[in-house]
Amino acid sequence: MSDALVSIAEDSAQSRSYDGALSRCRVVLEALFGEPRTRPFDVKFWDGSLDRGSSPRPPFTLVFNRPASLRRMLLPPNELSIVEAYISGDVEIEGSLEAASNLGEMIGGRLRSPVAVARLVGLVVRLPGAADDDLADVRFPERARKLGPRHTPVRDAAAIHFHYDVGNSFYKLWLDRRMVYSCAYFRSQEDSLDVAQEAKLDLICRKLRLKPGERLLDIGCGWGGLVMHAAEHYGVDATGITLSQNQADFAKERIAEKGLGDHCRVAIRDYRTLSAEDNFDKIASVGMIEHVGLTHLPVYFESAFRALKPGGLFLNHGIVSLGEARPRSQAERIFRKFWRADAFIDKYVFPDGKLTATDDVIAAAEGSGFEVRDVESLREHYAMTLRHWVRSLEEKTVEATELVGNHTFRVWRLYMSASANAFTKAAINVIQTLLAKPDAHGHSNIPLTRSDLYADG
Repeated sequence: MSDALVSIAEDSAQSRSYDGALSRCRVVLEALFGEPRTRPFDVKFWDGSLDRGSSPRPPFTLVFNRPASLRRMLLPPNELSIVEAYISGDVEIEGSLEAASNLGEMIGGRLRSPVAVARLVGLVVRLPGAADDDLADVRFPERARKLGPRHTPVRDAAAIHFHYDVGNSFYKLWLDRRMVYSCAYFRSQEDSLDVAQEAKLDLICRKLRLKPGERLLDIGCGWGGLVMHAAEHYGVDATGITLSQNQADFAKERIAEKGLGDHCRVAIRDYRTLSAEDNFDKIASVGMIEHVGLTHLPVYFESAFRALKPGGLFLNHGIVSLGEARPRSQAERIFRKFWRADAFIDKYVFPDGKLTATDDVIAAAEGSGFEVRDVESLREHYAMTLRHWVRSLEEKTVEATELVGNHTFRVWRLYMSASANAFTKAAINVIQTLLAKPDAHGHSNIPLTRSDLYADG
């Protein structure tokens, strides 16, 4: 047989194989999402064929890049498989990844019984073969989990390095000019990210009622945005601590460039080493509590309480889970374990991180001796912040993938898009809790009203 005839025969066989794969994929998709005309999104297959959904302008299109894509996405049938199919590139999302973040919930809603799972698996195993696992380069290495129990200093340091040492150049692509990696504060929808992040830094300083000459500590200081702002605009002596060498080195360079070295510094230090000898007037911690873990909340707040002068204030800013506060049935707990809820975050984003409920945070703070003076939710602000970050990252797709690789780029795009969705749906929240350490006479040194926080100037 001539080479031309062999090629024609192979193309014909491949076409028949694709036709069979397409029909089987469509059967699985219909079992999960219903008929195409009832779906709120479109589906595109590897051969270019398109199943249109119910909307003439769908928020996203789910793209299967090869015949094995759907099998990889659904076997085993859990949230982590769905996520890893996207990270690997087997599955693509055209359009809003934030809207597509609801796919996991949609699929999970169909798999609430063993019968439903068995029926789906029976369909999925008929799909073309699975892809090789090629994501080890972006997972938190298992050897790091063997450094010690969860939330010991050495393992916490490894987790921090994994998340923050992906590279300062990568973060520069999508953060504001101050490199503030936490929720911004928008006075209006039109505020730029730079404006909103400066407003957030200023809000923290106002809540702490900073005065010239006071000593400020920032626990988990990131790239030094808060300590620099407080030293420059409020005349305090500011110290930041972090476990990330990349962050510390970058912060020190910026402090030197701004000429703030006499009043501002950043050091590598674990919060557990804080003592009464540190004797700070005010303390802030922004986006740190997510790394602490429920079991270590008392240690975290006790460390801050020790390091704070009597009459001092502590502003704790962090993400909390609204779901953790709601009672779960045994069936729900079993399903979450089967569904591998939160495995994506643990393996690819924040190793060992675990969001706690608001009441856990407050109970641990009060149990350490703090008085709760104010709690403010910034949930909508964080959804807006994340959309700014995602938009900037997507605009710099080429630069980002050149810096960190396609897998890491996709991890971050998905993580931030899904987080924006979670804040929007009130699945998670972010709160600023103002805590006081009353002096021997019970004085907390806080004005009677909040009017000073929102005054102009």
